[in-house]
Amino acid sequence: MMSGMVIGEVARQTGVSPSTLRYYESISLIPAPDRQNGKRRYDQSIIQRLGVIRTAQRAGFTLDEVRLIFNDILSPNLESTDWHNLLQHKLIDLDNLLRNVQNMRTLLEEMMQCENPELAECIYLTGQRHQIG
Repeated sequence: MMSGMVIGEVARQTGVSPSTLRYYESISLIPAPDRQNGKRRYDQSIIQRLGVIRTAQRAGFTLDEVRLIFNDILSPNLESTDWHNLLQHKLIDLDNLLRNVQNMRTLLEEMMQCENPELAECIYLTGQRHQIG
């Protein structure tokens, strides 16, 4: 009797494509599953692991950072300061991203107020006011 879920079942339950599952396996983001009759057989823990990956990606973590979380940060031997450092760096990245998005929004709003019919001229003038380029 075969146990575990085949790749298609995992894909249906999680919304993660089979090719993505194979890719995650190839980069050691998920462990290689057991095989029965040449088919991958995943245990139920894969559902939670894929949920963690999806949540981390939505929070802005790269796949390399997610792998670090799984392989190092969730290791029972790791000091809590190590994952705090990763989170602190991610917060700094997010602060920089927010600042850049706000600057872009301000520039776009100012460009919309530009009365010059030439878009290039509006971009140039707005950039000059903000010392861009």
